Amino acid sequence: MIKDERDRATNLNGVARHLGGFVAAGMIAFSVDAAVLAALIKGLGWDPFSARLGSVSVAMFAAWQAHRRLTFVVKQPPSVKEFASYAAVAWTSAAVNYGLYAVILNVRPETDPLAALFVASLIAMFVSYFGMRFGVFGRPDLS
Repeated sequence: MIKDERDRATNLNGVARHLGGFVAAGMIAFSVDAAVLAALIKGLGWDPFSARLGSVSVAMFAAWQAHRRLTFVVKQPPSVKEFASYAAVAWTSAAVNYGLYAVILNVRPETDPLAALFVASLIAMFVSYFGMRFGVFGRPDLS
């Protein structure tokens, strides 16, 4: 019975680490995305739609590195195949994210672009996780 309790505690700690890693990686990606978006719009005068394409591209690389280290704790070195798989999932998620962002700003033009970014990113987060979990990194080590 004690071994079962230890196994359960180990598994719960692993799940907490995995979810914490996912949240941390997402926060890193969101912060990079928001900072670049704000810099392009407010600093360089880009329109919010073009700026978002640039910010997503920069955030995507940061997210790949963060998810490898924090969420899925990948032990093998990065590969072109892994990055290609990640990029496919990330661009799919980004398309969902950008599509929702554009819909929000077109339906409610008075919406602050950063608020639209937040809502779109929250929904795209689920697309991203399931794509990474089942299409890129596989089952995380929860031990």
